[in-house]
Amino acid sequence: MGTAQPGTADLAARFEQEFGRLPDGVWQAPGRVNLIGEHTDYNEGFVLPFAIDKTARVAVGVRPDSVVRLLSTYGDHGMVIADLGTLAAASAKGWTKYPLGVMWALQQQGITVPGVDLLLDSNVPLGAGLSSSHAIECAVITALNELTGAGLEPEEMVLATQRAENDFVGAPTGIMDQSASLRGSRGHAVFLDCRDQSVQLVPFEAEPAGLVMLVIDTKVSHSHADGGYAARRASCELGAEVLGVKALRDVRLEDLEEAAGLLDEVTYRRVRHVVTENDRVLQTVELLASAGPGSIGALLDASHLSMRDDFEISCPELDLAVSTARTNGAIGARMTGGGFGGAAIALTPVTSEQQVRAAVARAFADAGHAAPDIFTVTPAAGAMRIS
Repeated sequence: MGTAQPGTADLAARFEQEFGRLPDGVWQAPGRVNLIGEHTDYNEGFVLPFAIDKTARVAVGVRPDSVVRLLSTYGDHGMVIADLGTLAAASAKGWTKYPLGVMWALQQQGITVPGVDLLLDSNVPLGAGLSSSHAIECAVITALNELTGAGLEPEEMVLATQRAENDFVGAPTGIMDQSASLRGSRGHAVFLDCRDQSVQLVPFEAEPAGLVMLVIDTKVSHSHADGGYAARRASCELGAEVLGVKALRDVRLEDLEEAAGLLDEVTYRRVRHVVTENDRVLQTVELLASAGPGSIGALLDASHLSMRDDFEISCPELDLAVSTARTNGAIGARMTGGGFGGAAIALTPVTSEQQVRAAVARAFADAGHAAPDIFTVTPAAGAMRIS
């Protein structure tokens, strides 16, 4: 949404200005960068995201009725008013479908959700593959979990926000984004087993290794509710069915040769991406523990090639960002997020940061693309109350 973010007191003051009273609290949840492990989450595989230092914040005040009043600091959208008694799947539009989806999902679980006034502010870039929508959902569910006394554990909040995303918003996403936002930790990546939701926090700090993590937002917007994501998921489900496994998580590298004889060419390539990507996640976790961030560049590169060629979710802007970053000093680069646009990441020596930034900007200009937004991110804390 926006880029500049007001302080907590400023957001509470804005809430008071808009709604005529102070909020009951302010909560925040971060966006995320996926270090590696793309489209493996809904295949019950492994992912390695980290929460980033860009957040969605919500000031929330409970109402005595079932009315929900929603307002954002970003743009001139005006107040949206809904009633909790009439919420239904696909009944909301724009950014409001994310908080309303969370409220709907909690109701589906039998949790009594009160009416609320809610003011949103976010500096997670929209459509960049940094999970701006899940940051909103995770901030809202963290607030409502406290305000309703529901006592949900992080794993339960992950599944509730996934239900909101899948059944209310209509995006067939997995659990990676919510898990990173709700369970992230400063200075760590979140190694998540998407089959059982077990989490291991893996130290990941670029700066002590003389590196920075650059995000290159191509400005090519994407949406998980669009058909490309759903088509890839359907291919994965077909592959698992033909191979006779519960999920592609159960296919091993050594099974790929046999799989090639059982699957059509496109489905095989989709399967090959997921199987090799799971292996790359496991290798990355091992290397981070044994050799540090400077050792994972080749795995980032291999991941991008697999997404470009086997899963076919890249785009010219992402490929240009990755190749230009690599040829100008980055030790590894890949697109991150669901694909079809969004952002690339480039793990870059501090000494090469300015060269990479300048080269990517120049390459985009030469190709006639919109200027990318390039910034650094660091692993940050997960969702919390901040006021």
